Amino acid sequence: MVKDTLIGSARRTYRRRRGETMRREYDSEGTSASTKLTYLLVGGGIGAILALLFAPKSGEELRGDIADATRKGIEKSKEAATQLQAKAGEYYETASEKAGELYHTAQEKAGELGDKAKAAAARTANPFTAAIEAGKDAYTAEKRRGEANAITEGRASYPVDKKDDK
Repeated sequence: MVKDTLIGSARRTYRRRRGETMRREYDSEGTSASTKLTYLLVGGGIGAILALLFAPKSGEELRGDIADATRKGIEKSKEAATQLQAKAGEYYETASEKAGELYHTAQEKAGELGDKAKAAAARTANPFTAAIEAGKDAYTAEKRRGEANAITEGRASYPVDKKDDK
C-alpha cells in the first residue's frame, strides 16, 4: 500500500511537472494573442464549413445556402470597403492639411534661423571688416562735420591753392 501511494504520488508529480513544462513551452513559443485569435477564427470557419457540408439538407439546398452566404459576404465586404475608403479619404485630407501647416511652419522657422545665422556669421566672421566699416563711418561723420563748419564759416572744404593770388 505504501508502495502504491508512493508510485501514485510520483506519477502525479511527474504529470504536474510535465504539464507545467508543456505549458511553459507553449507560452514561450512566442505565440501572441493575435496569433491565437487567428487560429481560433480559422478553426471556427473550418467548423462552420463542415457543419454546412454535413447538415441534413439536399445538395441543391446546400448549394443555394452557400451561394446566399457568399453573396451576403461579398455585399458586406463591399460596404465595408466603401466605408473604409471614405474614412481613409477623410484621414488623408486631415493628414495632408496638417502636413502642409507643419511644412509652412518649418519653412518659416528655417528662414528665420537662416537669417539669424547669416547675421551672426556676418558679425563674427571677420572682425577686421567690422573695424574697417567703423573707420569708414567715423571718416564720413568727421568729413560731414568739417563741411558743416566750412559752410558756416564761408570757406571751401577742399584745399585751395594760393597761386591764383599773384
